[in-house]
Amino acid sequence: MQAVLYVSHGSRVKETRDEAMAFMEQVHQKVDVTLHETCFLELASPDIGEGIDSLVKQGATAIAVVPVLLLSAGHYYEDIPDEIKKSVLRYPDIRFTYGKPLGVQDRLVEILAERLQETTVERLPEAKILLVGRGGKSSEITRSVEEIAAKLAVKANVPNVEVCYLAAAAPSFDEGLQASINSGSNQIFVVPYLWFTGLLVKSMQKKINALSSDDQQVILCGYLGDHPSMVDALAERTQEALQSEQQLAW
Repeated sequence: MQAVLYVSHGSRVKETRDEAMAFMEQVHQKVDVTLHETCFLELASPDIGEGIDSLVKQGATAIAVVPVLLLSAGHYYEDIPDEIKKSVLRYPDIRFTYGKPLGVQDRLVEILAERLQETTVERLPEAKILLVGRGGKSSEITRSVEEIAAKLAVKANVPNVEVCYLAAAAPSFDEGLQASINSGSNQIFVVPYLWFTGLLVKSMQKKINALSSDDQQVILCGYLGDHPSMVDALAERTQEALQSEQQLAW
């Protein structure tokens, strides 16, 4: 029996975990597979091994592992495959296939443009737009975020969109935000390229609240969340993983 295992990042914040679980339920409504589980990379349960165990106990003979990730980084190339490898050794008769992160997609850039509009704050001609990525050590991450920023600049009809990162890449969020403030612009829109809420979003909001003033507005836009295009994008990645002919084996 075919099954799907969605692998989300994980968080200590219950709201984030609940949000991820509810999102995956929406995705699953678009996927014609009876068995499915959501697990987490870290900071929450079940983990990948536990998710696979649960599916096997329910009768799974084939499992499509779908990373709930925006971009390809260490989690995609190392952490998730390492955990799958352990399960392959435990369940040599199970067929495992592996999906892809969402990657750079125009429809996701459309969501970012919508998030800018949803602030209901009239954007001044000189406004700065700061795109905030999660970050990672891979140059693939920074190239992707820069490509997204360039696409957003076209969509938002601005000369450029600056980028910064919350971890493991430069400039950091603090550096990017301070540079935007130092530019003297009266208005700064901070656009998080993050899937779900959590400590990162809360930390960003706290810093922005401390720096925003009557003379210089700093506005935090909404994260990607459960926008219908996000649901469609992950459902498509799930279908690709289900139809993959390449079986994972070590």
